[in-house]
Amino acid sequence: MQVKTKAIVISALKYQEKSLIVKCFTLSHGLKSYFVRDAFSNKKSNQKMAYFQPMTILEIEATHKNKGTLEHFKEIKIAAPFQSLHSDIYKSTIVLFLSEILHHSIHEEEKNEMLFTFLETALQWLDEHNEIANFHLILMLEMTKYLGFYPDVSDADMPFFEMNEGVFTPFHAIGSLTEHETNLLKKLIGLKFENDQKVFHVIKRQLLLKILIDYYSYHLDGFKKPKSLEVLKEVFS
Repeated sequence: MQVKTKAIVISALKYQEKSLIVKCFTLSHGLKSYFVRDAFSNKKSNQKMAYFQPMTILEIEATHKNKGTLEHFKEIKIAAPFQSLHSDIYKSTIVLFLSEILHHSIHEEEKNEMLFTFLETALQWLDEHNEIANFHLILMLEMTKYLGFYPDVSDADMPFFEMNEGVFTPFHAIGSLTEHETNLLKKLIGLKFENDQKVFHVIKRQLLLKILIDYYSYHLDGFKKPKSLEVLKEVFS
């Protein structure tokens, strides 16, 4: 089946000496993996590799056999050329971290157009703005809307947040955040990308990051702590 769609690059893994296996989140078919033969074999290798940096947004034409095997690109071009996403140290660190989050969060070959559109819009915002200290926190929380476990805020006046059920409660249980942690989460829930990015001190940001990673672990089977987490902490410390 011939498919034309947008795709967000999640990862690119070198295979043998010259080839790549590229994992993409596509608008039309969800998660797909592609085999790129001879990616390193000629003078245009650097140009090819530019297509496959984490979170690059592509327009692709591909052959999908849909048999659980690797698919193949027919044509490929960059859909939204980024100006700073992969050259700015802060943004590129966020991008690497988020690509790992997505790698461990999306496992199904089924389309999620709303999540794709949200990610596309968020990445374009990140590329265009410089006050970005809380971007990854807001994005991780907002993503849970599309992954199916956004916190239930109907009792948000309650003092404790219970992680397993994703609800606010009057009592502190085994899986609950402390009152201080719950207040931080409530503050994050009220934020948008365009809000003041200095609203959290670095210690509070790191605590919120731990909370969000734990929250993902509660709700996604096989979710792993990203390897780039320590780099992210170091860059934003």
